Amino acid sequence: MTKLLRFFLAVALITISAWAQTAGAAPAGTGSSPAAPATSSPALITGPGNKIGTINIEQAVVGTNEGQRDFAALQKKLEPKQNELKAQNDELESLQKQLQTQGEKLNDDARASLVKQIETKKKSFDRAVQDAQEDAQNQQKEIFQRILQKMAPVIVKHAQEGGFAMIVDTSNPWPQSPILWYGEGGDITKAVVDLYNTQSGVPAPTAAGPAKPAATKPPAPKPAAPKTEPPK
Repeated sequence: MTKLLRFFLAVALITISAWAQTAGAAPAGTGSSPAAPATSSPALITGPGNKIGTINIEQAVVGTNEGQRDFAALQKKLEPKQNELKAQNDELESLQKQLQTQGEKLNDDARASLVKQIETKKKSFDRAVQDAQEDAQNQQKEIFQRILQKMAPVIVKHAQEGGFAMIVDTSNPWPQSPILWYGEGGDITKAVVDLYNTQSGVPAPTAAGPAKPAATKPPAPKPAAPKTEPPK
């Protein structure tokens, strides 16, 4: 999941930042005087309004009732295609095994035909796997982005009401992200999930345990037998 949604974790920061700027902007026409120039004194991350909070965007989206419901539905939707790919994989493995065990017993024409058949089916299988992965990933991204767009204002509202000056995403561990360490005390992931569930009105799934995004990669075929070139 992390690799799949890394792009959307970046989108999360952009989306939340945009919401924060909109929510925190002064209303137009208030006649307020221009802000005073910033001083050179360093800011201290202490006191109300200066807290830094953390959220695992990935866990938050997937952990919502809506996310669990929709990812579980996607997994169910993809099962026929996964079964189809598994059948193709099993057939390919069977042919590869046949070449390994019977290749030396076959005449030149039969062996060449079997090698050609394996190569053709493998190309077809590889294309089918790639298409299935892209389709599944696109559908996962659609679910993730749809929920994230609705979650962004919930995060901003909770952060503002809680006196946070900044919320950082901890979905990726260091060094994949610039966050070296953070304490659990400032994590708002569960609070945001609870608030989102209340707002969405989607009931909790009946199955035990959180749903995970549907698998997008069918089992890869076992390594093929050493390629036997047909006689020239």
